[in-house]
Order: sequence, then C-alpha cells, then structure tokens
Amino acid sequence: MRLADKVAIVTGGAGGIGRGIVRAFVDEGARVLFVDIDRPAGEALEAEVGEAGKLLYADISDESSAETIVADAVEHFGKLDVLVNNAHASRQAPLLETTQEMLDLSFGTGFYPTFRLMKAAHAQLAANKGSVINFASGAGIDGSATQSSYAAAKEAIRAISRVAANEWAAEDINVNVISPLALTEGVEAYIAANPGVEEALLAKTPMHRFGDPQADIGRVAVFLASEDASYMTGQTLMVDGGTITLR
Repeated sequence: MRLADKVAIVTGGAGGIGRGIVRAFVDEGARVLFVDIDRPAGEALEAEVGEAGKLLYADISDESSAETIVADAVEHFGKLDVLVNNAHASRQAPLLETTQEMLDLSFGTGFYPTFRLMKAAHAQLAANKGSVINFASGAGIDGSATQSSYAAAKEAIRAISRVAANEWAAEDINVNVISPLALTEGVEAYIAANPGVEEALLAKTPMHRFGDPQADIGRVAVFLASEDASYMTGQTLMVDGGTITLR
C-alpha cells in the first residue's frame, strides 16, 4: 500500500473530488481526517471507511479553524503527513458584475483557508517530511469568462504553492497542485442548468470524458502523497483529460 502509515487531512472531503481523494487514500492504507460542513454526507463517508477515516464538522472560512483542524488530526491519529486543500466555494459573474462579496466568498473559502492550513500544518509536515496538495482550476489558468473571483483565488493558491515549494524544500516538504476536470455533483448541477455546456467542455477535452473523482483525481493525489513523488515540488499537474497543456 503506497500510503501505509500516513495520516492526511482533506478539506471538503465529504463530497465530489474530496470524497474521491478520501476513498483513494484509504484504499492505499492512509488514515484521513476529512473536514466538511455537510454533516450527513460526512457521516455516511465515515461509516463507509470505518476507523481509517474521521469526519470533522468545521467551517474552514472561520479563521480559527486551521489550528483546530490540525490539532484534531494529530490528537486522533498521532501525527500528520499530508495536507490536501480541496474545499472552495464561489459564484459566477462577468467581471464588471463581480462584487466584493463574491471575491470575499472565493478567497474566504479557498485561498485564505489554504494559506492558514499550510501554516498550521507546517511543523507536523516538517517533522514527517510531508506533502501539501493544493487545487487550481482551468478557470484561472485559461481565464474563463464569468469566473473572476474563482480564477483569482485559484491562481493565488498556485502562487503561494510555488513560494512554499521553494521555502520548504530544505525541510523535505513537497508542495504540488492539481488542476482537475471531474464529474462531481457540482459539475452535474452546472451542466443541468446550462444546456450545451457539457458538449462544449468535452469538445475541447482530447480524452472526450470527464474524470472520475476517485479513479482519476484521487489516484493522482495518492501519487503526490506517496514516496513516488518525493522529488517533485512546485508543480501544477493538469488532471483534465488534456484540456489544457502547460508549457
């Protein structure tokens, strides 16, 4: 098992990509504290994975939550090896209609929690030569229309990930980023509300399919959390079926 004896935190772990990562990690021997505000979904996943997983019902937008989350993982599982900052909420609007409230939502649930959790987890990650896995989006890399607040926060996450990768490499902490395309509940709802979007997305995806949260995104996260990726840091991995090619 590639993650045997590793302990991870996954934010937004009760659904979508987060749930896929939790399942993939547990399958590879990790123990996972997953953080979410959807208690019923979290409790269902907790029952599914058994003692290998623990739900922490917490709001990551609360500035004090980062220390609590890390402390809970260490108290319950004894240490922390991997931090996965997956959770992020946002609302769409054209640039000229983007409000301060929309920016605050995106940065308050995405960038700031990522930043605070990285700081809170640093001592544990340094002690255990750990890994950070953050999340970007093609919306930021490509500059997708109507995604101002989300794109800005996601690119800010990529920026601090590169800084941390450079600063923390001497402590054997690797920091990498996944930019995914996956068929989650949120994507399904977006497709249902916007006829033609699915066809447009798949038309520009060479593999002509959406990724699976566990089999496709989760397994790449397993790789980044494992010893196999110990010489990789500061990178953005496009796990999107070839939609965007970084050079």
